Amino acid sequence: MAEIIQQDKGGKKGKPKKHSTHIDMTPMVDLACLLITFFMLTTAFSKPKVMEIILPDKKQDTTDKSNAPLVDKKSTYHVLISNDMVYWYNGLADPAKLPLPTVYKTDFSKDGLRKVLLEKNADLYTKIDELNQKFIKGELKITQDSLKNSIKFLKRKDKLGPIVLIKADKSAKYRNIVDVIDEMAICNIARYAIVDITTIELEMIKNAQ
Repeated sequence: MAEIIQQDKGGKKGKPKKHSTHIDMTPMVDLACLLITFFMLTTAFSKPKVMEIILPDKKQDTTDKSNAPLVDKKSTYHVLISNDMVYWYNGLADPAKLPLPTVYKTDFSKDGLRKVLLEKNADLYTKIDELNQKFIKGELKITQDSLKNSIKFLKRKDKLGPIVLIKADKSAKYRNIVDVIDEMAICNIARYAIVDITTIELEMIKNAQ
């Protein structure tokens, strides 16, 4: 703590003595150094959390479907978000081709959407989990960046995993979309996209409730 040092100045007889005040600032300098060190460390540790989402180019012509990639409907799973609930179905919802796929209602818990995604993506999830476990145990002598590149390579070469299309209606909240994207990362889904929900899918949600 700062210390106040008073120095006596002798005066003439019969007059009060004058005192000059001197504050020792040495402890204040020590405290400032500690605070600087504290803020430097906390700033380095509290890095902002970002979510990487690849969106299509705005200049892309959506009317020209001649170059659109072919997607196997058997491997395509649609995740529909509405009113804090999540629904999913497999295949293609085409009103011209009846019957329509069955819509299943679930939630955002570990036994809900996550369980469904893990079942559909079991092969890739197992490979990535084994790679992470080897790295944690020290059996795999590579850097963190090399590990990330290896995981990206596995996702790029994956052909058995599902293709997930995430769709939300007007009642869905931003938090719900973030939760679904988090599940994609947790379950190591290699291919997913956020697209617009269709009118027939809105009807399917109403019938599933």
